[in-house]
Amino acid sequence: MRVLVATSSKHGSTAEIGRAIGSMLRGLGIESNVTEPEAVASVVEYEAVILGSAVYAGHWMKPIKELVERFSDELAERPVWLFSSGPIGDPPRPVEDPVDVAPIMEATRARGHVVFAGRLDRSKLGFAERAMVAAFKAPEGDFRDWDEIRSWAEGIASEMVSVSA
Repeated sequence: MRVLVATSSKHGSTAEIGRAIGSMLRGLGIESNVTEPEAVASVVEYEAVILGSAVYAGHWMKPIKELVERFSDELAERPVWLFSSGPIGDPPRPVEDPVDVAPIMEATRARGHVVFAGRLDRSKLGFAERAMVAAFKAPEGDFRDWDEIRSWAEGIASEMVSVSA
């Protein structure tokens, strides 16, 4: 079984989650291709797809939304899972789903969506982003829960194995 893992990541944190998911799936015997959405020319060679995006101001990033638009028919014909990355702090905030997720779930017929905490590294931010982070008093740090991410990937692998059996 081949799985596509495509992620939109502004500063690398979401891409790291995508690479970790791909590695976890490979460790469970599932072939995975991890890439940026702009590099996806087709999804027909994949039996399943995982899409992830960093969330900024409550929205998924444009490249991953464009991938969904380009391949919505094909995505709706195979198992799709979605993840968002972005809330920070302890507990992570904001807690709301991104506003884009409901229409993306509908277009892809996704089996589920999960929100993972993100990472904030001020040294990677531009001037406007640093000003916004300061205004909201956003805490710096890596808030990603790798055990939660691993458990989610294992659940997908389990579901995929039972479907293909």
